[in-house]
Order: sequence, then C-alpha cells, then structure tokens
Amino acid sequence: MNPTNHTLTIERIQKSTFVWFEENWIHDNELHRHQKSQLIYVEQGFQYLTVEGKMYLLPQNHVAWIPSGALHKTNSHSESIKLMVIFFDVSREDQFFQHVQIFSAPKVLREMILYTEKWSKLTEENEHEKIFLTALMNELPYFCTQLLQLEITLPHENRLQTVLNHLHDHYTEAITMDEIAMLSNLSLRTIERLFKKETGMTLAKYQQLLRIIKSLELLSTKQFTISQIAYKVGYKSVQAFTNSFYAVMKYRPSAFILD
Repeated sequence: MNPTNHTLTIERIQKSTFVWFEENWIHDNELHRHQKSQLIYVEQGFQYLTVEGKMYLLPQNHVAWIPSGALHKTNSHSESIKLMVIFFDVSREDQFFQHVQIFSAPKVLREMILYTEKWSKLTEENEHEKIFLTALMNELPYFCTQLLQLEITLPHENRLQTVLNHLHDHYTEAITMDEIAMLSNLSLRTIERLFKKETGMTLAKYQQLLRIIKSLELLSTKQFTISQIAYKVGYKSVQAFTNSFYAVMKYRPSAFILD
C-alpha cells in the first residue's frame, strides 16, 4: 500500500473511525502524517515504525498507538505481514493518546481488534462500528499494562552515521572502540559524548537493543530455536541471551514463541 495514496484516502474519510485490514502490506519508505490517530496491530510478522525521529519495532501480537499529526513511516522485512489498522478522530486530552504507545495486546484486545475486520474499508457510517470502536479506544489505557521500551532515537549528528553503520553491520561482534574511532575520525571521548547526547544511551546499550530487535525478527519467523537465535545475534550462551532479552522486554523469549 502506498503511504501517499493511503494518506490522501484517510484524509478524505469523513467517519470518526475507519478500519483497514491487509493480508500483505507494502509500504513506500516515505514519511507522512494525517489528522487521524491510528492503532496498528501486527497479527503476523513484524513491523518497523519511525515516528518523529525515533525507530520502534512492533513485534507480532503487539499494538502501536500513533497520535494525530505525528510524522511517521512504516516498513517491514517480513515475507508475510498481516496488519490491522484502525483510525480514530480523538478529542480526548488524556496523556495516553498524545504519545506513541507500544505494548503487548492481551487476548481480549486481540479478539476485539480481529472482530473489527468485518468493517474493513467500510466508508459508510455504521452506528454499531462507531460504538464498538469508541469503546475499544476508551479501554486502551487499561489494556496497556506493560509498555514496550524498544525504541532507538535516530541521531541528527552526521558524524555518528559511520558509527551507526558499523554497529548495524557488526552488532553480533564485540564493540571495538579503537576501530570505531578510526572509522569515524573521532576520539573515543567525543564518540561516547555525542552518542549519549544524540541517542540517550551508551554504545553497549544500543548494541543490546539491536540484538534484541534482530532476535524478535527471528522469533517471529518460527524457524529457529531460542538457542539458535541466541548465537545468531551474538550471545555466547542461551542464558546470557535470555537475561538480556528479559531486561529489555520484561518477559522471556519462550513466552513470545508461545504467544
């Protein structure tokens, strides 16, 4: 689906709510915005979101809330992606609805979202749809029991681009600060200071997030065991991977598979 056409279509929808379901979503890699807020649910696969200069991973069976007017884009490297997207006109001033929210969808929320598929792409007003979706939206803050803190702030400092490229290409390897300094023509002290200032995290923390993001991609394919994934993303033991995964996700890799 072309985001530009998608944006134009959504802006023309007069309804206060609108449901859009696609079996395999294809996105242009373009930033866009629209006045409606949106709830994205990943039924299958995984989705990357970039919102206002931050990159988020939206794993399978998770939802993302994107507030009105936020500059964003979506893309996925999954071979198969099933998304449910629900658009809302939001007049409420609750803080929850003013910010990006990403969290695991409890079973009742998943069932409610899947139930809305019968209204997918319906442009005519439907009172049942409006009542149901308004109730769903009102309950979102209560469904959100554990926010997923899996985000990366994209730095504006051009001198860090070489560092980022190196980390993304070699996230499975131990960080070699001397090599990074040589590639970027910056001192170690300058790299550490700029990186922390721009991203809000250390190089080691950034690498940890990259590894967890990659592990979530692999988990979503259902093709590898937890042990295989641990070594694929650079951990020396399954225990080290599990501990790192739990520190970021607040649940273990096995729970993700069982879900």
